[in-house]
Amino acid sequence: MTKAEKVQFVIDTLAKLYPEIPVPLEHKDPYTLLIAVLLSAQCTDVRVNKITPLLFAKADNPYDMVKMSIEEIKEIIRPCGLSPMKSKGIYGLSKILIEKHQGKVPESFEYLEELPAVGHKTAGVVMSQAFGIPAFPIDTHIHRLLYRWNLSNGKNVVQSEKDAKRLFPKELWNDLHLQIIWYGREYSPARGWDLEKDIITKTIGRKTVLDDYYKNNKPKN
Repeated sequence: MTKAEKVQFVIDTLAKLYPEIPVPLEHKDPYTLLIAVLLSAQCTDVRVNKITPLLFAKADNPYDMVKMSIEEIKEIIRPCGLSPMKSKGIYGLSKILIEKHQGKVPESFEYLEELPAVGHKTAGVVMSQAFGIPAFPIDTHIHRLLYRWNLSNGKNVVQSEKDAKRLFPKELWNDLHLQIIWYGREYSPARGWDLEKDIITKTIGRKTVLDDYYKNNKPKN
């Protein structure tokens, strides 16, 4: 297969598997999505979805959030990990949204990335999922899969994002970002990976990745 054919195979396979694409983090507006994405750093979406209802019952907007202390926020979000940094970030960004953006989450990479605890990936998720603006946020699943599929060299997430944006049509970025995450979780995980179930990697995978897999998973006599 040519690279273009491989890319089309990925698009077609993911479209068949995920015609409806659920958003992993529960939210009701750009602000609650921003907070949920910030909490998801080094924490599972399942756990975040258990914690956010507790936090949002007290504060689901920046005005109510700054009425709480950093300590109170930290106590609620503790199970998500990194709670000292995340609580400061949530309080700090809420304050800036009120002071600079009339309490609204800005539709801009530049302004989002100026907020405390908000990096490029978080900004990308908010831009794509809250505002429908094309972005290709790279998480660990996407980074791993682009390497396995020989569509990026796996050097770093910056390179993976460049390659993804170059290879896939812009109008599909937002869907593909989510579809690849779901696919990585269900069919191509980092641990407990069964290549027989992973149709994309099995069909277009990087030769060294496939060779390593077969070498390490030889049938036992």
